[in-house]
Amino acid sequence: MYVIAAVGNCGLLYLIFFEDTLHRSMYYFLAMLSLTDLVMCSASIPKTLCIFWFYLKEISFTDCLVQMFFIHTFTAMESGVLMLMALDRYVAICYPLHYSTILTNPVIAKAGLATFLRAVVLIIPLIFITKHLPFCRSNILIHHTYCDQLSVAKVSCGNIKVNIVYGLMIALFIGGFDILCITVSYTMILRAVVSLSSADARQKAFSTCTAHICAIVFSYSPAFFCFFSHRFGGHIIPPSCLIIVANLYLLLPPTMNPVVYGVKTKQIRDCVIRIFSGSKDVKSHSV
Repeated sequence: MYVIAAVGNCGLLYLIFFEDTLHRSMYYFLAMLSLTDLVMCSASIPKTLCIFWFYLKEISFTDCLVQMFFIHTFTAMESGVLMLMALDRYVAICYPLHYSTILTNPVIAKAGLATFLRAVVLIIPLIFITKHLPFCRSNILIHHTYCDQLSVAKVSCGNIKVNIVYGLMIALFIGGFDILCITVSYTMILRAVVSLSSADARQKAFSTCTAHICAIVFSYSPAFFCFFSHRFGGHIIPPSCLIIVANLYLLLPPTMNPVVYGVKTKQIRDCVIRIFSGSKDVKSHSV
């Protein structure tokens, strides 16, 4: 799965960068998603493989904090990019004549930068709080293959109430806000699509959203399970189940997103077929 994620997302980035027909806002946001997925899974999976293959289970506290920062920052970034992609589909379907004037390259760059800075600004205090927790032993066992904030905080011998409350605030602020924007966007999209008189137009409008809806399901389903099970079902759900879903939370979206977009997006599919058939070289990117 990690190989598929790495090859698939690198392939998407290559196509979007070099293929002129993919130089549109929809694909720029997809490039952000691919880059986010690459960093997110690469921050955890290589260490996970070392644990399973070579039994290298040790990690220093500093490395654990660094891994924690990258994982939580880019999972928050992924949620933001999915929200931006929903807004992109809303503008494309509800305001098609103004699509290119509203979502210009500067606007896309500023939206991506704002999403990244939002994640960094909110995650840094969480890392700082975790760093200053007291730990009574030099060697501590956490039952995860990566350094999740809550799993590390729970083995502290101090009060972790601040960690729990602040982590909940981040989840509600980022996840709640992004899901609200996605829900409102697709509600408006559904109203606009239903009002179309042509069945072919409705089908085309729905098909442009299919890949994004799949990406939302792959990202938020394991995220919701991990979030609620840790806080409300930790004594009911077996720990092994929590650990498996926690790993899928970081691995499933990066693996499935390039596959879904490659299959469901005609422009990307045509570019891939053209490259492998050798009928036409990918156009060079002009600076």
